Amino acid sequence: MSIAAFQALAEPAMAASLALHLTIGVALGIAYFSALWWNARLFATGLRAGTAIVLITGRLVLLSGLLALAALQGAVPLLATAFGVLLARSLVLRRYRGSMS
Repeated sequence: MSIAAFQALAEPAMAASLALHLTIGVALGIAYFSALWWNARLFATGLRAGTAIVLITGRLVLLSGLLALAALQGAVPLLATAFGVLLARSLVLRRYRGSMS
C-alpha cells in the first residue's frame, strides 16, 4: 500500500490499520525482547550454545521479516510497527528488571 493509497483510506480504516500495526509491533517486540532476555541467560550460563545461536537467528529473521512486510504496506504502517516494538521494549525491560541478577 503506497502512501497515497494509505491516505485515501477513510479515517476509521486508517485508524484501524494503524492500531493493527501498532498491536503487531507490540506483540513482535514482546516476543523479540523476551527471547533476547532468554538468550542472554543462555550465554551467561555457558550452556546450550547451539540453542542460543538458533534463538539469535530466529529473533532476527522474525523481526526483519515482519518489519519488511510492514514496509511493503508503506512508511506510516512501518513506523507504527516500529513504534510498537519500541513500546514493547520498555514493557519487557520493566518486567524483567528485578530478575536480572
